[in-house]
Amino acid sequence: MPAAIDQILRAVRAHDGSDLHLMVGLPPRARVSGTLITLTEFPAVTAEHMEKLLHEICPPVRWEFFQKNHDLDFAYEIAGLARFRVNYLQNAWGMGAVFRQIPSKILSFDDLQLPESIKKLCTLREGLVLVTGPTGSGKSTTLAAMIDYINSTSRRNIVTIEEPIEFVHTNKQSIIAHREVGEHTESFAAAIRGAMRSDPDILLVGEMRQLDTMRLALGCAAMGILVFATLHTNNAPKTIDRIIDAFPADEQNQARVLLAGGLRGIVSQLLCKKISGGRVAVHEILLPHDALGGTIRSGNIAAIRNIIEGSQNEGMISMDVSLRKQFEAGVITAREAYMKATDKTLFERHLGPDTTVHN
Repeated sequence: MPAAIDQILRAVRAHDGSDLHLMVGLPPRARVSGTLITLTEFPAVTAEHMEKLLHEICPPVRWEFFQKNHDLDFAYEIAGLARFRVNYLQNAWGMGAVFRQIPSKILSFDDLQLPESIKKLCTLREGLVLVTGPTGSGKSTTLAAMIDYINSTSRRNIVTIEEPIEFVHTNKQSIIAHREVGEHTESFAAAIRGAMRSDPDILLVGEMRQLDTMRLALGCAAMGILVFATLHTNNAPKTIDRIIDAFPADEQNQARVLLAGGLRGIVSQLLCKKISGGRVAVHEILLPHDALGGTIRSGNIAAIRNIIEGSQNEGMISMDVSLRKQFEAGVITAREAYMKATDKTLFERHLGPDTTVHN
């Protein structure tokens, strides 16, 4: 018998939505092309109804964890329809939840129209590669395409560590072991330590949220493992700063040295609203470069921008150049490009005298 939440999730799909938001006292809301809309066919969710909706689909052990910790991540699947990444939470109004749809199949580079230069990062044998962007920007989808490309072209032992598992890869040329935090291991750190003993060629870390996870990921990269991970940052300089700043002040010099020796590339991704409807991904790409390590060691992180801008022939591209290309192609508006740009002066003259922009 279908769970009660399934009807709401089917409605989200019918609206081509990506996310479902549930909060006590409000009707369900869906995110459609980046904007939240109200699903008016459903009434406001009461506290009692919310608990029933959430409890029904949650494994007993995970429900007990949620009751104790007031926060929970897991995956939920409606057979034949879709898979969702689920976050349960507690707020001032009671229980709440967010369901994010995971594509039913792993999309390829061609499907996603990813820049071909990203494939260079998939052929590396060691080091740290980061895929970054804000929540909902498609980091996991892009990373899944990268792992699938490796799986299709190389014989590697790949271990993925996620909370929850999002994309399930079938073994092609590579061997892939999926581990879920809270299900197969107690933490990202514990899973990384375990993976280091399983002869991995590649390690995928779903998110580097904790300092111990960052330390271990950098250590694995230094040991000759190719490590992929995600961060919630918008471009390469901010990503490097975020990692270094996560360390205590007395460890930041050492962190800078580790990052200088281990970082191989960063793919930053943003989603922009298209003029024709829907959204398009724009990317900033930092690839391996002789000057990268020295630039990080010197602390002159702003100079990363110069490396990217001076290496376009090698496949690197800045976020602002990506935005400009989409704007000049008539895909996005000047306002959309302005709001996402690092150097906003590039688009100011295109806004028009009557356009008001709120930063």
